[in-house]
Parts: sequence; C-alpha cells; structure tokens
Amino acid sequence: MNDTVLQIAAIILPLIIAIVFHEVAHGWVALMLGDPTAREQRRLSLNPLRHVDPFGTLIVPGLLWLTTHTAFGWAKPVPVNKWRLRDPRRGMMAVAAAGPAMNLVLAAAGAVLLGLLFRFAGSSEAAGLVFLAQNLGNFIAINLFLAFFNLLPIPPFDGSHIVEGLLPRSAARTYARLRPYGIMLVLVVLLVIPRLFPGWGIIERMVLPPVAWLGGFYENLVRLVAGI
Repeated sequence: MNDTVLQIAAIILPLIIAIVFHEVAHGWVALMLGDPTAREQRRLSLNPLRHVDPFGTLIVPGLLWLTTHTAFGWAKPVPVNKWRLRDPRRGMMAVAAAGPAMNLVLAAAGAVLLGLLFRFAGSSEAAGLVFLAQNLGNFIAINLFLAFFNLLPIPPFDGSHIVEGLLPRSAARTYARLRPYGIMLVLVVLLVIPRLFPGWGIIERMVLPPVAWLGGFYENLVRLVAGI
C-alpha cells in the first residue's frame, strides 16, 4: 500500500508542477503581449490551488500513468482574451507555444537536478533520495509528454492555436469553428479511434516518437551533469 501511495505521489507532484508552470507561462506571455486578463483574475500565481482541477489534474493522470504510462490531464485554463493582444493572430500563437516551451525548459531543469543528484548522492539507496530520483525522472518524462501532447493540432490544445495562426485567414476561420466541439474531438481522436483501429493511436504515432527522440538528449544531459 505504501509503495502504491509513493508511486502515485511521485507522479502527481511532478505533474502538478508541470501543469501549473505550463498555465502560468501562457498567462505571462499574454501579459507581455498586451492582455492582462490572467493577471486581473489572479491566475499568474504559482499556487497550485488556483490552477488544479481535482479530476483532470490528479485523478485522471494518476490512473493513466499507473496503467498506461501516459500523462493525459488538464488544469483550469488560464484566461486569455486574444482581442486584447496587440497582434491577436501572432499573439495567440506565441501564447499557445509558451506552455509547451515551458515544459521543455522544466524537463531540462529536471535533467540537471537529476544529474546533480547522481553526482553527489552516488549509489545511495536512502529512501528519500530514491523517492527524489523517481520524482525527477517522472518530472522529465511528464514534461516531455505534455509538451508534445499539447502541440497536437486538435482544439482546444495549444497546437490548434498555432495551426490557426499559420493558416490563411479564411481557412483559419473555418478551422476555428471546430473549437466548440473540441472536447468531443479529443475523445474521438484519443479514445474512440484507437479502440476501433488499434494501429491508429495518435499518441503512439504522433506523440511518443518525438518524446522518445528528444528524451535521448535529456538522458545525455543527465549523464553529462552526473559525470557518467
């Protein structure tokens, strides 16, 4: 029982940090580009209670990670009003990209910290150090997964805002009409299609390959810092 609790804690704690920083990054970039909505609604805080959705941030990802080793989850979205941005079209692309970019930065920070832990703790099997190493390892993996997962071009994910900004204006308006049906699209693409057509899993085909590829660079960073 204790092992299970520790495993869940080593997933939930890194996930909360990853999601909170992801959301705050959206809000800060929006503020820099002219939209103070997140600041006005006190959402530029690192206090997890302002961002965590108990079901989407804790229960769903915890169960998924234990059963499938993927970390699909969500927080309360940071409010962004594109029409308050100085350049709504390009501004929304930058705001959307800020979240995944933050996750990549956090993964790099986790890799450095894990490397330092290996360098100075060596082969110690102290329970606290083992738990810390598990947290940092999960932190790297979760951040990488969230970065690429959120870049999927499916509303309401960040990738959809980037695609919308890249499309010609007429095509962008058509694409934007899918946004009200975003949750339905997510369920169909991520849950229904893989069950009906096992070889068409979008996570396996579009998310996990770049995660594994980039993960190799982060592993090398851990080894470099650790002096291995």
